Amino acid sequence: MVTGTDVVTGTDVVTGTVGAAVAGSTRDRAWAVAAAVPDPELPMLTLADLGVLAEVEVDGAGGAVTAWLTPTYSGCPAVAEMAADVDRRLRAAGYPEVRVRLRLDPPWSTDLITAEGRRKLSEAGIAPPRPTSAVGASGPVPLALGPTRTGVSAGTGAGTGAGVGARSRAAVAPPVPCPLCGDTETEELSRFGSTACKALWRCRACREPFERVKEI
Repeated sequence: MVTGTDVVTGTDVVTGTVGAAVAGSTRDRAWAVAAAVPDPELPMLTLADLGVLAEVEVDGAGGAVTAWLTPTYSGCPAVAEMAADVDRRLRAAGYPEVRVRLRLDPPWSTDLITAEGRRKLSEAGIAPPRPTSAVGASGPVPLALGPTRTGVSAGTGAGTGAGVGARSRAAVAPPVPCPLCGDTETEELSRFGSTACKALWRCRACREPFERVKEI
């Protein structure tokens, strides 16, 4: 039994598991269609690359398709567009009854981005996120109040951060290689880039700015 939220109505729903009579090939075809939907904010990635597509189920009796999405965070503004794109493509592929629902547990993590997705980000000039275990992104984060400062150097571990917790984590975290030249002498310019999930960085070697997907 799985629980989640219907994207269209916003109501909680409970569904049973797919029956054994459902042909695997039908489910595989539906998965392939939904998996190929591009992310609205990172169009070089598909929902499968991003790890947002959690599951696709097919009702063996009526052939209804249920696609489960796990948003990058609960307030992600792109969820509605993702759901609409999945619904539209599945219907265009010949599935007349489609439901798109949200699954928030377990929550999404940047660790779910596939190796192919990380490669595509780098090729697009966006630094992929590091493993959350390497940067201490999981569990409680110590916070020390102080002046807001940026410019943490990932290459040397030196520089200033927003408090003791940020400095200690930056000192042990692996460097962020520049996706343009590969050098690790990079620094953060702004915690937020063009979207909330990205930060703005600069390479000290080639002097070019680039965006980086933040670890969650």
